[in-house]
Amino acid sequence: MVFNVRESTRSIKREFPFEVDVTDHIWIPMSDGTRLSAKLWVPKEAYSQPVPVILEYIPYRKNEFTALRDSIRHPYFAGHGYACVRVDMRGSGDSEGILYDEYLKQEQDDALEILDWIEKQEWSTGSVGMIGKSWGGFNGLQVAARQHPALKTVITLCSTDDRYADDVHYKGGALLASDMLWWASTMLVYSARPADPKHVGDSWRENWLDRLKKTPPYVEEWMRHQRRDEFWKHGSVCENYENIKIPVYAVGGWADGYTNAVFRLMENLKGPKKGLVGPWAHEYPEVAVPGPQIGFLQECIRWWDQWLKGEDTGIMDEPSFRVYMQDAVPPKTDYYTRPGEWIVEDGWTMQSVADKKYYFGDQDLMEQSKNESEQLKTHQQHGLYAGVFCPFGQEGDMASDQNIENGLSTTFTSKELTEEVAILGFPKVQLKLLCDKKQANIAVRLSDLSPEGTSKLITWGQLNLTHRNNHEFPEDVPINEEITVTIELDAIGYKMPKGHKLQVSLSPTNWPHAWPSAEEAVIVVIKDEDSKLLLPVYTKTDEIQEIRPFEYPETAEVMEREILREAGRTREIKHNTITNEWILDDFSDEGCRRLPYNGMEYGSENRNVYKIVEGDPLSAYVQCDWKLTVGREEWQTRLESTSTMKSDETKFYITNHLKAFEGEEIVYDELQTFEVERDFV
Repeated sequence: MVFNVRESTRSIKREFPFEVDVTDHIWIPMSDGTRLSAKLWVPKEAYSQPVPVILEYIPYRKNEFTALRDSIRHPYFAGHGYACVRVDMRGSGDSEGILYDEYLKQEQDDALEILDWIEKQEWSTGSVGMIGKSWGGFNGLQVAARQHPALKTVITLCSTDDRYADDVHYKGGALLASDMLWWASTMLVYSARPADPKHVGDSWRENWLDRLKKTPPYVEEWMRHQRRDEFWKHGSVCENYENIKIPVYAVGGWADGYTNAVFRLMENLKGPKKGLVGPWAHEYPEVAVPGPQIGFLQECIRWWDQWLKGEDTGIMDEPSFRVYMQDAVPPKTDYYTRPGEWIVEDGWTMQSVADKKYYFGDQDLMEQSKNESEQLKTHQQHGLYAGVFCPFGQEGDMASDQNIENGLSTTFTSKELTEEVAILGFPKVQLKLLCDKKQANIAVRLSDLSPEGTSKLITWGQLNLTHRNNHEFPEDVPINEEITVTIELDAIGYKMPKGHKLQVSLSPTNWPHAWPSAEEAVIVVIKDEDSKLLLPVYTKTDEIQEIRPFEYPETAEVMEREILREAGRTREIKHNTITNEWILDDFSDEGCRRLPYNGMEYGSENRNVYKIVEGDPLSAYVQCDWKLTVGREEWQTRLESTSTMKSDETKFYITNHLKAFEGEEIVYDELQTFEVERDFV
C-alpha cells in the first residue's frame, strides 16, 4: 500500500487543457559521466511554447514501484500546462552509480545538475518547482537551500527540517528501535534491485552485481552517529532557515511521523510560505487516510500557477496556515476518516496558543497516590500497543486502547474537564526527578480518558536523559540528584470534550520505539511546582472563520494494473508465559502486480519482529525480513534479506544478510556483521 494507489473517494479527470507526450526513459548526463534515468510528461504545445517544469527526485523506481502513484499526479500537472520530470536518483532504478546513503551532498549536487539540464530543454521556460513526499520532501528543502536560480518554489510533504530530531533513526536522543533497522533493511533491498534491461541493455547484469557489492547497509553509518553531530546537521535545513529564500508549501498529517517540521518551517522560514496539516497518515492528501481527503492537486496547481507562471491565484491572500482540529474519537488501530473542523492562522508562532498548566502535585493532575513523589513503574513490554512511528494508513498502524499501557506505566489522571479544551501545537511535560543510573530514558504519553472508560492516545514523546541539555553533547545523569527535564511531545490538534479526563503516562521504557537502557533505572518524580504538563490551548474555536473550502479530491486516471497477489497485513503481540518473552510480529504483504504498459511485475513482503524479555533490557532484539521481486516475462529477479540487531552493556551488534536471485539461480549471497559502542544510548 505504500506504493499503491488507495481506492478512495475521488473524482477522475480524463480531459485536460493540454495534450501530453510521455517519454518513459531518457538519460540526464552528470558531469562525472554518470547517467540518471528520467521519465517525462511534456505538453505537446511546449515544444513551440515552453512551459514551467515540475521535478520529483526520489530513489523508488519510476518503472514500477512508483508508477501507479506517478500516473495520477504527473499527467494531471502536465495536463494543466507543466512539464513533469520524474528522476531515479543515482544508484536507484535505471540510473547509474551507487546510492551510498540518504541525503548525501552528491544527491544535492546531482539535483543542481538536473536543474541545469532542465533549463536547457526546448520545452522548458527554465522555471522549476520541486514536489515530493518523504524522501522527495526532504531533498526538496535541501535543494532549495542550495539556491539554484531555476528552482522557484517547493511543495514538501511528510518531511523534516531536522534529520536527527524527526526521522526514523533517533527520537528524543533515544534510538528509535521500531524504525532504525527496519528502514535500513528496507533501503538495503530497495537499492539492490536491478535496472531494466529494456532501458539499459545487456549491461544490466554487470551493473546489478556492482550495485549489490558496493551499496552499504546504511544502518552502519547511522549507528556510528548516535548523537546530533555534523553527520545529521548536513541536510537539516533548520541549521540555517535563511538559506531557503524561495516560496515553500509545507504539508503534513496528524497521523504521520513527520508533522512537527511543518510548525517549525512556518515559524522560521523568512520567505513566502504556506502550511497545511490534515488528519492524514504518510500519504498525499487527495488519497490519504484518515480522511477527509481534499483536492490537493488543485491546490498544487494554484501554487504552481502563482509562483511558476506569475498568475495571481489568490492563494497568498488566504491565511497562510490551515490545520485540521480533530474531534475526540474512540481508540481504533485504523480510521477511514476523522471528524473535526478546519481552522486557519495567519502564520504560526508559539504565541498562537496559550499554555495551560496541570501540576502533578495537586488535584489538577494526580494519580491515586497523594505522595510527594512517585517511583515510575518499569515494564520492558511497555509500548507494544502504541502503534507504529510513521503510519502509512494500513490496518493496525494506530495505537490501541491505552488502558493496557497505562497499567504498565505511572499514569496521572486529571479531574473531569469542565469545558472543552482544544489542543494545538506541542504539549510539553516538565519533570523534576531523581534517577539511580547514569543513563536512562523516559517516555511520555498524553491520552484522552472518555466517560466510557476508553483511553485514546493523543500524542507522545520520549527523551534520553543524557540528552536533557543537548543532543550534540550528551552527559551522564547525576545519580540520585534532582534534575529538571522537559519532554516535548509531537505536535497535535485535538479537541478534548467536556467531561473527559487528561491522562499523562510516564515510563522509563517504550519498546519498541526506544531501545532499552543497558540497565533498568529507578526514576522518582518529585511532585512539586516543577513537575507539570504544559498544554498548548487554542482559544479561537468560538470565532467564526471564513475559510475557502477545499475542492473535491481529483486526480488523473490511475494506470491499468493486474493483481497477481493481493496485499495483506497482520500485526500480532505474543507472550510466552514460561520465558516471559514478549514478541511483536508485524507482517506486511504489499502484494504483487503487473503493469500492462511495460510488462513489469513487482511485489514485496516484509516481516518485522521485536522481542524482549520482561526484566531484561539486554534481551531486546529486532529482526527485519524482506522479499522483493522485479521482472518481466522470462526475466525475473528476486531479493531476500534478513537484518538483525541486539546489544549488550557496551555495544550494539548488527547483521545484514542479502541474497539475490536471477530466476532461481543465486547470483549474490553475503552476510555482513557490524558492531559499535553504545554512545550514551
